[in-house]
Amino acid sequence: MVRFWKQGAAAAAVVAGLLGGMGNAFAQETKIVLGMSGWTGFAPLTLADKAGIFKRHGLDVEIKMIPQKDRHLALASKSIQCAATTVETHVAWNTNGVPIVQIFQMDKSFGADGMAVRGNINSFADLKGKTIGVDAPGTAPYFGLAWMLSKNGMSMKDVKTVTLSPQAAAQAFVAGQNDAAMTYEPYLSTVRENPSAGKILATTLDYPMVMDTVGCDPAWLKANPKAAQALTNAYFAALEMIKAEPAKSHEIMGAAVKQTGEQFAKSASFLRWQDKAANQKFFAGELQSFMKEASAILLEAGVIRKAPEDFSAMFDASFIK
Repeated sequence: MVRFWKQGAAAAAVVAGLLGGMGNAFAQETKIVLGMSGWTGFAPLTLADKAGIFKRHGLDVEIKMIPQKDRHLALASKSIQCAATTVETHVAWNTNGVPIVQIFQMDKSFGADGMAVRGNINSFADLKGKTIGVDAPGTAPYFGLAWMLSKNGMSMKDVKTVTLSPQAAAQAFVAGQNDAAMTYEPYLSTVRENPSAGKILATTLDYPMVMDTVGCDPAWLKANPKAAQALTNAYFAALEMIKAEPAKSHEIMGAAVKQTGEQFAKSASFLRWQDKAANQKFFAGELQSFMKEASAILLEAGVIRKAPEDFSAMFDASFIK
């Protein structure tokens, strides 16, 4: 009896040791809190979360849905370590005192961002003095509006704006409010599906200036390079899942924004997610050129007070090699 008890105790100790080892393995998963929104282009991050891809890459990722206008505040307070947002927003945050380093590109908009207008508005010149529903300064829709106006010899001073989130801007427009709305997918499809409310004057097919990257706090990045690499790898793995299992992936990603898989696939058709090869090409020069051009628009729109002197600290291409 004594010997049996000893053997049982020894076996129990082995099992406990194995369980303890498993516990340590799980404990070693790096925790990342990542701020983003329901923008269709960010959905592979949702897929990586819901499909267990982050876990398989040794990460414990908590996704926080934070409006774009507030995401830099969460970053500054250290309540998030990384954020997904547009390239020019990274420029604005860095220039305005909230450092963030871009480590991989997620998507490029091919018609997923655009301006809806009433039927009697046929050009940008017709927008002069009109009221446009658009998100706050420092957001992608606000920048998109400033960019489109600038390319047509106008500025934000030529129009009136009402601050509305992308979803609210689209809903208000369809309900008959305001002369125009600047929004993005999946909310732009609200307008596409209600042609009696108006039409789409221009999208990123006409003005290709919406491209999103994931960036991280530089201090966190320096302390956690392996986690940053795993985050990048998990994103590319999510893209592989979308290719291999499109229907399942669309269902998972659509559910997060209350869309069916078919509805999500339609929204996603207006953008292109960027794989590793596309990332390498983008970080090789296109990113820097765009940041420089975007900073001029940000300055003109009053989002930043001075043009950045150095863009090199705003990105790190080592994670996509």
